[in-house]
Amino acid sequence: MWELTALLLLATLEKPILSLHPPWTTIFKGERVTLRCDGYHPLLLELRPISTLWYLGHLLLPSHKKSIEVQTPGVYRCQTRGAPVSDPIHLSVSNDWLILQVPYAAVFEGEPLVMRCRGWYDKVVYKLHYYHDGQPVRYFHSSANYTVPQARASDSGRYQCSGTMRIPVESAPMFSAKVAVTVQEARHAAAVRLLQVQSRRAPLRLGRRVHSPRARGRGAGIALVRGCYHHSQRPETQPLAAASGAGFSPGRGVHHRPGPTGRGFGAR
Repeated sequence: MWELTALLLLATLEKPILSLHPPWTTIFKGERVTLRCDGYHPLLLELRPISTLWYLGHLLLPSHKKSIEVQTPGVYRCQTRGAPVSDPIHLSVSNDWLILQVPYAAVFEGEPLVMRCRGWYDKVVYKLHYYHDGQPVRYFHSSANYTVPQARASDSGRYQCSGTMRIPVESAPMFSAKVAVTVQEARHAAAVRLLQVQSRRAPLRLGRRVHSPRARGRGAGIALVRGCYHHSQRPETQPLAAASGAGFSPGRGVHHRPGPTGRGFGAR
């Protein structure tokens, strides 16, 4: 029974997984996206329905559903009862003619890196250029995604796109805002390094007598996990009077759309 209690308490360390659909971190003003919180529910014996807490910055949102629709820029997190707060998702809302969209999920070495340049409400973008750290890396005659089949650390940096649109006549070249992209170390390499770090530590077995390599010859040490952990991590919250996330008025992170002539050909 003691071991079961400890296992249930240790399970509370698992963060819920927050996902974004569609998976792009920048949208146009007026568009909505769906956030979904897939949480871990360690308190298995609890009879009450499991609810979800949603945060926009440090504000507690009124919804307790597993998924919510939002259109307000900011940093979103979620939390299920008995679990820590999820990792954040940063949502930006733009009023520009062009936006560069990159995925919210981490990109690891060896995986494809996909980004797309969108015209205002999906207008076709002509003479489309993609830039990496100010240098052109790909040209398309009209709207197309830019894909790096196997990303490397050197693909990290600031990306931007430019192009023209017919509104109704063809405009001067316009530029998107720059977006930072980080390609992380390959998953298997990170896992191997984590195992190497853990192997240097004293062994731990739940509720059993174990022998540390340093303790041999001096008697055995006992490593136990005490079942007294209670996780209460969550952002400082304030009640929010709004009815839903979709009803917020845009705040920081909103860009203003340039005139139809756009900007001259040069990085922002």
